[in-house]
Amino acid sequence: MSLVALAGAARAGIELSGIALDAAVAALPPHGRVARAWAVLGTVLDPEVPALSVRDLGIVREVREVRELVTPSDDAPGSQLEIVLTPTYSGCPATEVIEQDCLLAINTAGLGPARVTLRRAPAWTTDWISESGKAKLSAYGIAPPGPVDLSAGVPMRIVRRGADRNPPAIACPRCASLQTERLSAFGATACKSLYRCLTCREPFEHFKPI
Repeated sequence: MSLVALAGAARAGIELSGIALDAAVAALPPHGRVARAWAVLGTVLDPEVPALSVRDLGIVREVREVRELVTPSDDAPGSQLEIVLTPTYSGCPATEVIEQDCLLAINTAGLGPARVTLRRAPAWTTDWISESGKAKLSAYGIAPPGPVDLSAGVPMRIVRRGADRNPPAIACPRCASLQTERLSAFGATACKSLYRCLTCREPFEHFKPI
């Protein structure tokens, strides 16, 4: 997918998977400012799940150069980087920290000035986590989320009911056993649930698919 198509998809509210977004970024001129910015953002870790970068998580949706007056006293427009982020959910307490970390990394790399824009629609989904990000979650000891059927519109419940009492088995990230059980709807953060493996007896968290 070209950058033009990528930008058009973003404006149309089309949800790009982690694979499609990675392919678009890979097509960028390797030594350009935007490509270098994407590379730098790949080093900015998520404060709640430090095994992943903000790029792995899929919350960086677009990076582009914007021609405008950098300061009110400028006589001619300059070029500013705009970093478009989609928070994992509205009100996420880590959003402000992520904004600051992204700007700090970009400016430290000499790619500024830059600004962050939050894009809340379409809403973030765990399908945006890159394949390498899911592998990193598993290596970190967190079971990665499975695919999401966006057409189903299934609510995320705290108390199981009906068919929810027999959910698909979650593989243990340590020994790969499917003999696991959920201990709590919530782990260290609201986006994860707590499980225990009945084979190796180790507890682990599962990143909820949303």
